[in-house]
Amino acid sequence: MSRELDTTVALFPGQGAYRAGALKGYWESGDRTVRTTFEEVDAVAKEMIGRAVSPTVFQPSPPSPAALLESAPDVLQLAVFTTAVATHRLLAERGAAPAVHLGHSLGELAALTCAGAWDLTDAAEILCERISVLREHDDSGGVMLALGCDAERAGRIVGLIGDPGLVLAVDNGSQSVLSGRAGPIATAEALAGQLGITRTRLRSPHPFHHPLLEKARGVLAERLAAFPSRPLDVPVYSPILGRFYRNGDDLARLLALHLVTPVEFGPAVSALHAAGARVFVETGAGRVLGALVEQARPGAYVVAPLAGRDEEAGLAAAAAALRSPLARGTAPASTVASPVAPAAPVVPVVPAAPVAPVAVTPAPDRDELSGRVRALYAEAMEYPEEVFTDDVQLEADLGVDSVKQTELLSRLGDRFGLGLPPTGLRVADYDTFGKVVDFVAAGVTDGADAGSAAGR
Repeated sequence: MSRELDTTVALFPGQGAYRAGALKGYWESGDRTVRTTFEEVDAVAKEMIGRAVSPTVFQPSPPSPAALLESAPDVLQLAVFTTAVATHRLLAERGAAPAVHLGHSLGELAALTCAGAWDLTDAAEILCERISVLREHDDSGGVMLALGCDAERAGRIVGLIGDPGLVLAVDNGSQSVLSGRAGPIATAEALAGQLGITRTRLRSPHPFHHPLLEKARGVLAERLAAFPSRPLDVPVYSPILGRFYRNGDDLARLLALHLVTPVEFGPAVSALHAAGARVFVETGAGRVLGALVEQARPGAYVVAPLAGRDEEAGLAAAAAALRSPLARGTAPASTVASPVAPAAPVVPVVPAAPVAPVAVTPAPDRDELSGRVRALYAEAMEYPEEVFTDDVQLEADLGVDSVKQTELLSRLGDRFGLGLPPTGLRVADYDTFGKVVDFVAAGVTDGADAGSAAGR
């Protein structure tokens, strides 16, 4: 497929992009877009897997990601997908029109759906077929492990272990994900610890992107053949294929292939950035993908509309970013090659306009900054974001000991470009969440990368 590439990208997150309470205010207020989207998926899910989505995710006290994975992993996948579609629709209502869609794993289904490949009912049926097939044909007990290192180093760990049941499943750039049986994953986890690499078991019901799911892949391809796709209205770049989808692609076969094929999200971001992409908007809950883009491309403008408490303000900011004149460059065309399929045609693109002198970026709004810090702490601790109020005692109330707090402060330094900790820093001085936010705000204001802290 040959298309001109603008500079705005909608990011559609996958399995880990569930945030308790996301879009709950819109649902409770009767917002037509959110209500219609979830009710359409509810009808399909209730018929095909016996359980709807909205009664779980919009209950008075929505479950945490860990609780939802434990009690209803199928609903977790449906919630991630439906939230992404609803967010895309809310942004479209506000005049946003991203030039490219980029999905991560499960997020590719939402990216393709929002690009016009299927209507929502068909897409929900596709996802329910995927859930059903995995229920029926995955008894591997496999798990997934995220490592805080690049793919090259993660690949060396896989090589050292030398177990065919362990594979590098996801290259996120600065983060990698291994997939496989519980035994070799435990070995990799221990080895990473000895090497000083951060590691986290992922909330995943299956060992995605692993040959363990080959049987499920074959069955899913047969079932999805009943869902013909339409030509895409918006270009969709696949980190699994390493190229744009083309009209004429067998999407049933390719979606099934996703189960056993690695995700190269980091290289996909690099390819789009090289082609001129500069604005990235997370079209879903949280800011998992946005954070990865920021780490890989600090100069990119990243917006995560559902990462903070004020979702309406977040959506307005995201829509404005997607409408920005900066996203309409007319410089000479560049190219993006297809690394996975060398024979594919080169895709002509239009890079961003020449860089203008950079104006001084004002200090970020404290509420916005607080939302970003809250999202990081909630993700790291697997707590609902609502518990992180300014006056909550991190250790006394939430059990965040000094070791964990030191790690979190270090992550904040990396995320917000704060540089080395100040001399004499004492973790005990930041015993409440509000003090942590003030610490970050002071660092940003005093000359750190304020643009990044403000959501670039």
